[in-house]
Amino acid sequence: MIAWRVRRPGPIDDGPLDLVREPAPEPGMGELLVRVLACGVCRTDLHVAEGDLPVHRVGVTPGHEVVGEVVALGPEATVSAGRPFAPGDRVGIAWLRRTCGVCRYCLRGAENLCPESRYTGWDADGGYAEFATVPADYAHHLPAGYDDAETAPLLCAGIIGYRALQRAGLPEGGRLGIYGFGGSAHIAAQVALARGAEVHVMTRDAAARELARELGAASVQGAADPPPAPLDSAILFAPVGELVPPALAALDRGGVLAIAGIHLSDVPALNYQRHLFQEREIRSVTANTRTDAREFLALAEKHRITVTTRGYSLDRADRALADLAHGRFTGAAVLVP
Repeated sequence: MIAWRVRRPGPIDDGPLDLVREPAPEPGMGELLVRVLACGVCRTDLHVAEGDLPVHRVGVTPGHEVVGEVVALGPEATVSAGRPFAPGDRVGIAWLRRTCGVCRYCLRGAENLCPESRYTGWDADGGYAEFATVPADYAHHLPAGYDDAETAPLLCAGIIGYRALQRAGLPEGGRLGIYGFGGSAHIAAQVALARGAEVHVMTRDAAARELARELGAASVQGAADPPPAPLDSAILFAPVGELVPPALAALDRGGVLAIAGIHLSDVPALNYQRHLFQEREIRSVTANTRTDAREFLALAEKHRITVTTRGYSLDRADRALADLAHGRFTGAAVLVP
């Protein structure tokens, strides 16, 4: 098979990935072997390639928004959430790959905080390849009504956007601010709108502002511009710490800012009276649980989400990451055979 590997983490324009040919992996105990049909290109993949995230596996294959077909089952690999897998099944591979299941975080339903958690495309090889493996317990049954390219971004951009929305504590019918409007944000906005929220989008990109308007945003403005009314909640999707102060300043009393990314540039000094007083809060978002994923994918089956994608062939994954880094497309990039 062909696969991409991060050989020299560094700026994407310096070519940190190599395209290699190697044998397809074998499924281990409890694992599925999956033929990759589509793989979304996530900003976390860019952080892995550029070294913003520390190396967990030397020469890792990125990619954790994988739609595939089960081609083989390892020993004892049968079910996920009580539903069996069989060769030929369409399956999803997401970011969370494994947890210990016995620590106090796992036992209280917060497996995303497990100290032993492992991640696809960081700790183990992911979907920038023709084949990938996944523990059956962490694989996902996929919603009907979406093609492979549309489904792929749901498996991280959609799931993490859903968790960020939960962390933001948006009240029913409340005002939500979204900072940055890429793959995850444009999905989270639709979930919020379906729940009756009033959505305000702040982004520097003109094409992204137009997409936000098309999807139903109540207002659209520049990345650091104030929205037209105080916000009940906000989500920061852009990995830009400089946006934290204006996002906090835009919150109404008791408002919550959720920071959705795994990596964020440094946050400037905050003024307590302006940014935090009157019970404004900042909450980080750390990965997701399988429950988050299952809830979101069930929601996506009931409420059709418009997934804006740009396709790239697998052999152009390096170009897809470079285009992501330089903001050359709206929505989500997806690698397809």
